Amino acid sequence: MNPQFLLSKLKLLTLTIFTLVLSYGVQASHPSLVITQSDVLEMRKAVIEQGSFATAYGKLKAKVDLQMALPIEVPVPKDGGGGYTHERHKKNYQLMYDAGILFQLNQDKTYADYVRDMLLAYVQLYPTLDLHPARKVKSQNPGKLFWQSLNEAVWLVHTIQAYDLVYGALSAQDIDSIETKLLKPVALFLSQGQPSTFNKVHNHGTWATAGVGMAGYVMDEPEWVEKALYDLEKSGKGGFLRQLDELFSPQGYYNEGPYYQRYALLPFVTFAKAIDNNDPQRKIFEYRDGILLKAIDTTIQLSYDGLFFPINDAIKSKGIDTIELVHGVALAYSLTEDPGYLDIARHQDHIILSGDGLKVAQALDKGLAEPYQFESVAFGDGSDGKQGALVIMRSQLAGDQALLFKPAAQGLGHGHFDKLTWQFYDQGKEIVSDYGAARFLNVEAKFGGRYLPENESYAKQTVAHNTVVVDETSHFNGDVEVGNLNAPTLNYFDTNQFGTIANGDISSAYPGVKLERTLALINLAELEKTIVLDLFDVRASAEHQLDLPLHYLGQLIGTNFELSVNTEQLSALGSNNGYQHLWLKGRGQPEQGLAKVSWLNENGRFYTHTSLVKGNEEFLFTQIGANDPYFNLRNEQGFIRRVKDKKQHQFISILEPHGEYNPGKEYTLEAESKLTGLVHGEQGDLTLIKITMAGMPYLIVVNQSADASTQHSFQYQDKSLSVNGRLAVYALNNF
Repeated sequence: MNPQFLLSKLKLLTLTIFTLVLSYGVQASHPSLVITQSDVLEMRKAVIEQGSFATAYGKLKAKVDLQMALPIEVPVPKDGGGGYTHERHKKNYQLMYDAGILFQLNQDKTYADYVRDMLLAYVQLYPTLDLHPARKVKSQNPGKLFWQSLNEAVWLVHTIQAYDLVYGALSAQDIDSIETKLLKPVALFLSQGQPSTFNKVHNHGTWATAGVGMAGYVMDEPEWVEKALYDLEKSGKGGFLRQLDELFSPQGYYNEGPYYQRYALLPFVTFAKAIDNNDPQRKIFEYRDGILLKAIDTTIQLSYDGLFFPINDAIKSKGIDTIELVHGVALAYSLTEDPGYLDIARHQDHIILSGDGLKVAQALDKGLAEPYQFESVAFGDGSDGKQGALVIMRSQLAGDQALLFKPAAQGLGHGHFDKLTWQFYDQGKEIVSDYGAARFLNVEAKFGGRYLPENESYAKQTVAHNTVVVDETSHFNGDVEVGNLNAPTLNYFDTNQFGTIANGDISSAYPGVKLERTLALINLAELEKTIVLDLFDVRASAEHQLDLPLHYLGQLIGTNFELSVNTEQLSALGSNNGYQHLWLKGRGQPEQGLAKVSWLNENGRFYTHTSLVKGNEEFLFTQIGANDPYFNLRNEQGFIRRVKDKKQHQFISILEPHGEYNPGKEYTLEAESKLTGLVHGEQGDLTLIKITMAGMPYLIVVNQSADASTQHSFQYQDKSLSVNGRLAVYALNNF
């Protein structure tokens, strides 16, 4: 036969095969989402070698093997969050995902068969389902397997990866059944079936677009990918990319706050990884100046001692070891090889079985971790970064301390009415506290595991936070839509050797009222102490009652003024806007001068809050728990500084950590406040605070001018002084 003819036939056959591979590329290259074929080859080598990756593999295999020995359960949906059927379906998608990974690593078809059998059980169940029976009556996004479609989307994000991992072990008949009767119906239900949720710029929309987009890659539905990226009409008004544009500030801060930043992180990084593996030309990790990497790093920064700052609807026990951030840190290290991320990974103590997880494991085994650097930083809020900011101040002078200041945007439906509030942390504990969310997550016996009614009636209300309440009415009159349209202004943020300071204001929380607050975490180097300076100015066009609550964690030690205490009968402080949930336990009105309230925290330190008062402030001591028939609220303590009939008022105070109480060794040190003097004055744009601490006089200078870029000179006690930037501290004994 003519050699040229054979060569032309061979070329034609090669071209045909190549065309078929291109036409059916998805089917020919499983897995191809977060874990790729090249990842699998490297991971298979690692599991047979000594190291933390092999250890993680062994632990997961033992865990999955125990579950696989039990019968597969795919129950008819019945329960809300935390109920048996809800939790069973959650366990199922995790089991399928884990078994799929094990199949890829050890090539034991038993694991693929397990995933197949569970998927086929869902194939039998899913077509029979109507909307979930436990859905909320007014809910706009019910699921079928779960009471809300958010959980359905989470199910798809995990299940489509499991399917991708075992695809090569399935028969053509099983593939057809699983795709046509289960995965495609779920994807269509979450997209075309719920367009308002799918197109929404919100974490629910993120999960939905991630699940549907990944399903599009696996099942060769490129149109689904486009709709996931750009919304159902491919208009760009919604979809994954619009979520990246609008939900994060340019610094990577997520509009709903740290708790939901953590939760939304997993679909963001998972879908982005799938996009990068399937459509690298999109350069998703370069999108918006690398916004996803910034978001991962910001999520870490939004924590203290391993737990996220609990603003907005936050569960206070969530921290950086959460699985969403485990995936995020693995991706961040894979992209940057920054050894600081290994420090966080070491703290998380959880190696994920993926290509990125393997890089982390091998680097940890080599001892490459270096301390992660937590910083004082102001994270601009809103898509443009100009809708206020969330401010973190940190100091290591007297132990690990952090102050969180919140001149930030509302945070959508999960936001709380708490403009200009603050929290303080010291030696690993929350000192000046925020309630977080009123919810027992997935505890079905408590309102189905959903947000409790008291989340609306107390936790979101302004009096539940550490900021000014005007006429016992919450900011924006408790209207979320109005709150979302109005954000505070961060006027300045500065950090230097004297400490960190920030100032914010808002004039729309109440009609005709301007609220302005300056907070500073100040280093007193000579005493090796820190203090918190708080200046809260209220200016109004009419007279109002002004309340400034402070919620603290610990046992009240005492006050330096007399209290009238209710010992036999308690009544609620008010009738609505959160006041109905506060027991009034006592009250007092300090004389002009310094009013002190001291408490002892479980970290063994004392804290004294010293206020500069004029004799017209009443202190109301409260405990949460009134009008709480089902005991849903935590019984935490607080006090409220109240003035009446005021157009203008300035609340001035200093928080001072001091001393130590050690019950084990039976000693107490410095239980009394060392602050004996506090004088406030103004000199042009400069605020001058003179304090006497442990017998040592200090002058704290705050530059409130519009421009702090140049040095400001001033006279004080016949001496010429200056301030660079916003904050200066002078030890007057050194003069």
